[in-house]
Amino acid sequence: MPTFTSSSRQRTDALLAIPFSVETDFTLLADYSEQFAETLLEVDEPMQRQALYVRLADCLATLLPTMNDPLPPHVMESLTVDELPSPKLGFEPDADLLCEYCLTLARLLTNRVVTPEMEQTLIGLMFELVSYFASELKAPRWVRTSKGVKLIAEVEKVKKDWEWVP
Repeated sequence: MPTFTSSSRQRTDALLAIPFSVETDFTLLADYSEQFAETLLEVDEPMQRQALYVRLADCLATLLPTMNDPLPPHVMESLTVDELPSPKLGFEPDADLLCEYCLTLARLLTNRVVTPEMEQTLIGLMFELVSYFASELKAPRWVRTSKGVKLIAEVEKVKKDWEWVP
C-alpha cells in the first residue's frame, strides 16, 4: 500500500487546481510544469499520478504555441541581468542513469507496455527534462552593458572573439 499522507494529498490537490491558460505567462507555465513533474516523483497513488500526467501534458501543450510570441516588457525585464551569468550546465545525467533512460525508452517503444519499474524511470527522465526545459526558458537572455541592453549570446561571442589563447 503506497504511503500518501493527507498533507501530500492536499499539496497535490492544490497543485492540480492551479488554473492556467494561453494568457498565463510562459515563465509561470514553466514553473507549473516543473512542479507537476516534481510531484510525480513523490506520488504513488495511481489516480493522483494520472491526474498529474494530464495536468503536465495540458500545461506543456498550453506553453508550446506561446513560445515564439513577443515578450511583454515585464518578462523581458525579468530575463535581463546586470552581469553575464555563469556558464550553464546542460542536461547531464550520469552514465548509469542515462543508460537506464535509454533502455526504458527502447523497451517502451518495443513492447508498448510500461511496467511499474519503467514508469518510475520515465517519471525521473520526465522530471529531469522538464526541469532542464523550465530552467532554459527562465534563464537570462539579455545583459545591461555600457552600450545598452544586449543579447547575452552577442556579448559572449564578442568576448570570446577577443580572448587570446596562448
